[in-house]
Amino acid sequence: MTLLAHDRYCDEIAHQVGQLRAVLSSGTDLATTVPTCPDWSLEDLVRHMGGALRWVDALVRGRAQENIPWERIPLAGGPEEQGDAAALDKWLAQTGELVVGALREAGPDTEVWSWQGNATSGFWARRMTHEITVHRADATLTAQVPYEVAPEIAADALDEWLDIALFFQQIRGQEEAFRLDGPTRTIHLHATDADPALNAEWLAEFGADGIRWRRGHEKATVALRGPLTSVLLAFYRRLPLDAPGLEVLGEREALEFWLQRATFG
Repeated sequence: MTLLAHDRYCDEIAHQVGQLRAVLSSGTDLATTVPTCPDWSLEDLVRHMGGALRWVDALVRGRAQENIPWERIPLAGGPEEQGDAAALDKWLAQTGELVVGALREAGPDTEVWSWQGNATSGFWARRMTHEITVHRADATLTAQVPYEVAPEIAADALDEWLDIALFFQQIRGQEEAFRLDGPTRTIHLHATDADPALNAEWLAEFGADGIRWRRGHEKATVALRGPLTSVLLAFYRRLPLDAPGLEVLGEREALEFWLQRATFG
Protein backbone atom coordinates (compact mmCIF):
# COMPACT_ATOMS: atom_id res chain seq x y z
CA MET A 1 0.00 0.00 0.00
CA THR A 2 1.33 3.42 -0.99
CA LEU A 3 -0.28 6.56 0.36
CA LEU A 4 -1.09 9.40 -1.98
CA ALA A 5 0.98 12.59 -1.82
CA HIS A 6 0.03 15.06 0.89
CA ASP A 7 -0.74 17.74 -1.69
CA ARG A 8 -3.03 15.30 -3.49
CA TYR A 9 -5.08 14.87 -0.32
CA CYS A 10 -5.22 18.64 0.17
CA ASP A 11 -6.33 19.11 -3.43
CA GLU A 12 -9.03 16.49 -2.97
CA ILE A 13 -10.41 18.07 0.21
CA ALA A 14 -10.71 21.37 -1.66
CA HIS A 15 -12.39 19.58 -4.58
CA GLN A 16 -14.81 17.69 -2.35
CA VAL A 17 -15.77 20.88 -0.50
CA GLY A 18 -16.62 22.39 -3.87
CA GLN A 19 -18.65 19.33 -4.82
CA LEU A 20 -20.54 19.41 -1.53
CA ARG A 21 -21.28 23.10 -2.07
CA ALA A 22 -22.68 22.16 -5.49
CA VAL A 23 -25.15 19.83 -3.76
CA LEU A 24 -26.20 22.73 -1.56
CA SER A 25 -26.88 24.81 -4.66
CA SER A 26 -28.95 22.04 -6.27
CA GLY A 27 -32.14 23.36 -4.66
CA THR A 28 -32.65 20.33 -2.42
CA ASP A 29 -34.58 21.21 0.73
CA LEU A 30 -32.12 21.38 3.63
CA ALA A 31 -34.68 19.59 5.81
CA THR A 32 -34.61 16.49 3.56
CA THR A 33 -33.70 13.35 5.50
CA VAL A 34 -30.38 11.76 4.52
CA PRO A 35 -31.35 8.18 3.55
CA THR A 36 -27.96 6.74 4.56
CA CYS A 37 -27.84 8.69 7.85
CA PRO A 38 -31.55 8.86 8.74
CA ASP A 39 -30.99 10.74 12.00
CA TRP A 40 -29.74 13.69 9.97
CA SER A 41 -31.22 16.20 7.57
CA LEU A 42 -29.10 17.49 4.68
CA GLU A 43 -28.36 20.58 6.78
CA ASP A 44 -27.27 18.41 9.72
CA LEU A 45 -24.95 16.48 7.42
CA VAL A 46 -23.29 19.61 6.05
CA ARG A 47 -22.89 21.09 9.53
CA HIS A 48 -21.36 17.84 10.78
CA MET A 49 -18.90 17.67 7.90
CA GLY A 50 -17.94 21.31 8.12
CA GLY A 51 -17.56 21.01 11.87
CA ALA A 52 -15.18 18.07 11.46
CA LEU A 53 -13.08 20.12 9.05
CA ARG A 54 -13.06 23.07 11.48
CA TRP A 55 -11.93 20.72 14.26
CA VAL A 56 -9.06 19.40 12.14
CA ASP A 57 -8.10 22.95 11.17
CA ALA A 58 -7.83 23.82 14.88
CA LEU A 59 -5.78 20.69 15.64
CA VAL A 60 -3.35 21.20 12.78
CA ARG A 61 -3.07 25.00 12.93
CA GLY A 62 -2.42 24.85 16.68
CA ARG A 63 -0.09 21.80 16.47
CA ALA A 64 -2.30 20.26 19.15
CA GLN A 65 -0.76 17.52 21.27
CA GLU A 66 -4.09 16.57 22.84
CA ASN A 67 -7.67 16.60 21.67
CA ILE A 68 -9.49 19.93 21.48
CA PRO A 69 -13.08 19.78 22.77
CA TRP A 70 -15.72 20.55 20.17
CA GLU A 71 -17.10 23.49 22.15
CA ARG A 72 -13.73 25.25 21.88
CA ILE A 73 -13.75 25.21 18.07
CA PRO A 74 -14.94 28.54 16.59
CA LEU A 75 -18.06 28.10 14.44
CA ALA A 76 -17.83 24.31 14.67
CA GLY A 77 -21.63 24.08 14.63
CA GLY A 78 -22.01 26.22 11.55
CA PRO A 79 -23.67 29.58 11.00
CA GLU A 80 -26.30 30.87 13.41
CA GLU A 81 -28.89 31.05 10.63
CA GLN A 82 -30.93 27.86 10.36
CA GLY A 83 -32.30 26.68 7.03
CA ASP A 84 -30.28 29.28 5.12
CA ALA A 85 -28.48 27.61 2.21
CA ALA A 86 -26.50 30.74 1.33
CA ALA A 87 -25.16 31.14 4.88
CA LEU A 88 -24.33 27.43 5.05
CA ASP A 89 -22.53 27.60 1.71
CA LYS A 90 -20.46 30.63 2.76
CA TRP A 91 -19.48 28.93 6.03
CA LEU A 92 -18.52 25.71 4.21
CA ALA A 93 -16.43 27.59 1.65
CA GLN A 94 -14.53 29.43 4.40
CA THR A 95 -14.10 26.15 6.29
CA GLY A 96 -12.54 24.47 3.28
CA GLU A 97 -10.10 27.31 2.74
CA LEU A 98 -9.07 27.23 6.41
CA VAL A 99 -8.42 23.50 6.73
CA VAL A 100 -6.71 23.11 3.36
CA GLY A 101 -4.49 26.11 4.13
CA ALA A 102 -3.56 24.68 7.53
CA LEU A 103 -2.77 21.24 6.11
CA ARG A 104 -0.68 22.61 3.24
CA GLU A 105 1.30 24.83 5.61
CA ALA A 106 1.93 21.96 8.03
CA GLY A 107 3.01 19.41 5.42
CA PRO A 108 2.57 15.69 6.08
CA ASP A 109 4.97 15.10 8.96
CA THR A 110 4.09 17.73 11.58
CA GLU A 111 3.22 16.15 14.91
CA VAL A 112 -0.47 16.62 15.67
CA TRP A 113 -2.67 14.69 18.09
CA SER A 114 -4.86 11.99 16.57
CA TRP A 115 -7.05 9.21 17.88
CA GLN A 116 -4.91 6.68 16.01
CA GLY A 117 -1.22 5.84 16.31
CA ASN A 118 -0.21 8.03 13.37
CA ALA A 119 -0.24 11.42 15.13
CA THR A 120 0.65 13.66 12.19
CA SER A 121 -0.92 16.29 9.99
CA GLY A 122 -0.65 13.76 7.16
CA PHE A 123 -3.01 11.44 9.00
CA TRP A 124 -5.61 14.21 9.12
CA ALA A 125 -5.22 15.11 5.45
CA ARG A 126 -5.97 11.53 4.50
CA ARG A 127 -8.74 11.07 7.06
CA MET A 128 -10.59 14.23 6.04
CA THR A 129 -10.23 13.37 2.35
CA HIS A 130 -12.15 10.17 2.84
CA GLU A 131 -14.53 11.55 5.46
CA ILE A 132 -15.79 14.19 3.06
CA THR A 133 -15.65 11.85 0.05
CA VAL A 134 -18.14 9.51 1.70
CA HIS A 135 -20.29 12.19 3.32
CA ARG A 136 -20.53 13.90 -0.05
CA ALA A 137 -21.95 10.61 -1.30
CA ASP A 138 -24.54 10.85 1.50
CA ALA A 139 -25.41 14.32 0.26
CA THR A 140 -25.71 13.29 -3.39
CA LEU A 141 -27.94 10.36 -2.47
CA THR A 142 -30.12 12.83 -0.58
CA ALA A 143 -30.28 15.26 -3.48
CA GLN A 144 -30.56 12.44 -6.04
CA VAL A 145 -27.75 13.83 -8.15
CA PRO A 146 -24.85 11.89 -9.76
CA TYR A 147 -21.80 10.92 -7.72
CA GLU A 148 -18.30 10.34 -9.03
CA VAL A 149 -14.93 10.02 -7.34
CA ALA A 150 -11.41 9.71 -8.76
CA PRO A 151 -10.29 6.05 -8.91
CA GLU A 152 -7.12 6.60 -6.87
CA ILE A 153 -9.16 8.32 -4.15
CA ALA A 154 -11.73 5.51 -4.06
CA ALA A 155 -9.00 2.86 -3.85
CA ASP A 156 -7.17 4.70 -1.08
CA ALA A 157 -10.46 5.14 0.79
CA LEU A 158 -10.88 1.37 0.83
CA ASP A 159 -7.31 0.92 2.06
CA GLU A 160 -7.95 3.39 4.86
CA TRP A 161 -11.30 1.82 5.76
CA LEU A 162 -9.63 -1.56 6.19
CA ASP A 163 -6.88 0.01 8.31
CA ILE A 164 -9.49 1.67 10.52
CA ALA A 165 -11.44 -1.57 10.83
CA LEU A 166 -8.24 -3.26 12.01
CA PHE A 167 -7.54 -0.45 14.49
CA PHE A 168 -11.02 -0.51 15.97
CA GLN A 169 -10.96 -4.27 16.30
CA GLN A 170 -7.76 -3.96 18.29
CA ILE A 171 -9.28 -1.49 20.76
CA ARG A 172 -12.94 -2.59 20.74
CA GLY A 173 -12.87 -6.18 19.57
CA GLN A 174 -13.68 -7.62 22.98
CA GLU A 175 -16.94 -5.71 23.16
CA GLU A 176 -19.83 -7.96 22.20
CA ALA A 177 -21.05 -5.68 19.42
CA PHE A 178 -17.67 -5.84 17.66
CA ARG A 179 -16.53 -9.42 18.22
CA LEU A 180 -15.70 -11.50 15.17
CA ASP A 181 -16.45 -14.92 16.61
CA GLY A 182 -16.51 -17.99 14.42
CA PRO A 183 -14.17 -19.57 11.90
CA THR A 184 -11.75 -17.50 9.85
CA ARG A 185 -13.44 -16.05 6.79
CA THR A 186 -12.21 -13.99 3.88
CA ILE A 187 -13.72 -11.21 1.76
CA HIS A 188 -12.54 -10.37 -1.73
CA LEU A 189 -13.33 -6.92 -3.09
CA HIS A 190 -12.95 -6.65 -6.85
CA ALA A 191 -13.39 -3.43 -8.81
CA THR A 192 -14.28 -4.57 -12.31
CA ASP A 193 -13.82 -1.23 -14.08
CA ALA A 194 -10.47 -0.05 -12.71
CA ASP A 195 -7.22 0.30 -14.63
CA PRO A 196 -5.12 -2.82 -13.91
CA ALA A 197 -2.29 -0.55 -12.75
CA LEU A 198 -4.45 0.55 -9.82
CA ASN A 199 -4.56 -3.03 -8.46
CA ALA A 200 -8.09 -2.41 -7.21
CA GLU A 201 -8.62 -5.76 -5.51
CA TRP A 202 -8.50 -6.51 -1.80
CA LEU A 203 -8.50 -9.60 0.43
CA ALA A 204 -9.65 -9.15 4.03
CA GLU A 205 -9.29 -12.07 6.43
CA PHE A 206 -11.09 -12.01 9.75
CA GLY A 207 -12.01 -14.24 12.65
CA ALA A 208 -11.58 -14.59 16.38
CA ASP A 209 -7.89 -13.63 16.10
CA GLY A 210 -8.62 -10.28 14.45
CA ILE A 211 -8.27 -8.79 10.99
CA ARG A 212 -5.61 -8.89 8.28
CA TRP A 213 -5.83 -7.49 4.79
CA ARG A 214 -3.82 -7.05 1.61
CA ARG A 215 -4.25 -6.00 -1.98
CA GLY A 216 -4.60 -8.75 -4.58
CA HIS A 217 -6.76 -11.27 -6.38
CA GLU A 218 -7.45 -14.38 -4.30
CA LYS A 219 -10.27 -16.83 -3.74
CA ALA A 220 -12.35 -15.99 -0.70
CA THR A 221 -15.34 -17.00 1.38
CA VAL A 222 -17.30 -14.23 -0.31
CA ALA A 223 -16.57 -11.76 -3.10
CA LEU A 224 -18.06 -8.35 -3.78
CA ARG A 225 -17.63 -7.35 -7.42
CA GLY A 226 -18.64 -4.27 -9.34
CA PRO A 227 -17.59 -0.77 -10.36
CA LEU A 228 -15.02 0.71 -8.01
CA THR A 229 -17.26 3.54 -6.79
CA SER A 230 -20.10 1.12 -6.08
CA VAL A 231 -17.80 -1.30 -4.24
CA LEU A 232 -16.51 1.62 -2.16
CA LEU A 233 -19.98 2.83 -1.23
CA ALA A 234 -21.30 -0.66 -0.49
CA PHE A 235 -18.32 -1.40 1.75
CA TYR A 236 -18.98 1.87 3.55
CA ARG A 237 -22.63 0.79 3.89
CA ARG A 238 -23.86 3.59 1.61
CA LEU A 239 -25.26 1.28 -1.07
CA PRO A 240 -27.10 -2.01 -0.57
CA LEU A 241 -25.25 -5.13 -1.62
CA ASP A 242 -27.86 -5.76 -4.31
CA ALA A 243 -27.48 -2.29 -5.87
CA PRO A 244 -27.30 -2.26 -9.69
CA GLY A 245 -23.90 -3.34 -10.96
CA LEU A 246 -22.86 -5.12 -7.77
CA GLU A 247 -22.51 -8.87 -7.47
CA VAL A 248 -22.00 -10.95 -4.32
CA LEU A 249 -20.50 -14.39 -4.87
CA GLY A 250 -20.20 -16.99 -2.13
CA GLU A 251 -21.34 -16.73 1.47
CA ARG A 252 -23.18 -13.41 1.59
CA GLU A 253 -23.68 -13.84 5.33
CA ALA A 254 -19.92 -13.47 5.90
CA LEU A 255 -19.90 -10.09 4.17
CA GLU A 256 -22.99 -8.94 6.05
CA PHE A 257 -21.39 -10.02 9.34
CA TRP A 258 -18.31 -7.94 8.54
CA LEU A 259 -20.38 -4.89 7.66
CA GLN A 260 -22.22 -5.16 10.96
CA ARG A 261 -19.18 -5.55 13.20
CA ALA A 262 -15.86 -4.64 11.61
CA THR A 263 -16.57 -1.04 10.66
CA PHE A 264 -17.28 2.22 12.40
CA GLY A 265 -19.38 5.33 11.73
